Amino acid sequence: MLATRLARELDIRDWGTPEARRHAMLTTVQGFIRQNLGDAGLSPAAVAAAHHISLRMLHQLFHDEGLTVAGYIRARRLECCRRDLADPALGSRPAAAIAARWGFASAADFSRAFRAAHGLPPAEYRRSARVVKELAL
Repeated sequence: MLATRLARELDIRDWGTPEARRHAMLTTVQGFIRQNLGDAGLSPAAVAAAHHISLRMLHQLFHDEGLTVAGYIRARRLECCRRDLADPALGSRPAAAIAARWGFASAADFSRAFRAAHGLPPAEYRRSARVVKELAL
């Protein structure tokens, strides 16, 4: 990330290998996504615009890693939601509120995506995580 930022600040266009530049850009973009997961408007187009690259180039960065931009965003959001649902300190927070915190605009969309990723609806996952923690004590 530092190399990408420095090159941009110094307006250096020819630094490192193409692979190094691509990796640095991917790392920068992924960091940006992680920092902005709570923004329901976070989309591939918004990410590309924030980095002054074309949408096609953004998709190519992720494609080279066997990923899609939207899939990466969704997976990171689901992971954050999974972690929060398992956190006893957040046990009184509704699953829909956790989903909204991490950028899911619709509770129904979140529930479907969570079930597809984890095999359980969010409420059931939360209960099972609570039981596992109780058994570990």
